[in-house]
Amino acid sequence: MADSIYLNILTPEKVVFADSVEVVTAPGTLGEFGVLPGHAALVTTLEIGEVAIKKDNHEYYVAINGGVAEVVNDKMTILTPAAELAQDIDLKRAETAKLRAEERLKNLMPEDDQYLDVLSALKRAQNRIKVAGRKAV
Repeated sequence: MADSIYLNILTPEKVVFADSVEVVTAPGTLGEFGVLPGHAALVTTLEIGEVAIKKDNHEYYVAINGGVAEVVNDKMTILTPAAELAQDIDLKRAETAKLRAEERLKNLMPEDDQYLDVLSALKRAQNRIKVAGRKAV
């Protein structure tokens, strides 16, 4: 059994992360899950959330906006519309987005067409703020 897995985190625009790692924890639609070397083959959907990566006794964090994950033969690929490493997140911009979404939600009802889009924008901003506070350890 290998002692690492190769992790790729990809958006339509760029490769956010590509390296061998020891452990990955991701926000699955049915709950958080971890991937270690030797993990069974898996394809699953992802929610807005935090990907935690352990490499060389350090932890790294990536904010993702949902997507799909595939695990096969000690390789994990995450395809997501958007992803940012914790150290790359503009905290001020994320806080502004959160305030803007909260203000817009005050004027919307759950049955309004824009409600789910604004709620999703709020979740993305909250996730970016959370992940920005998690620097590599």
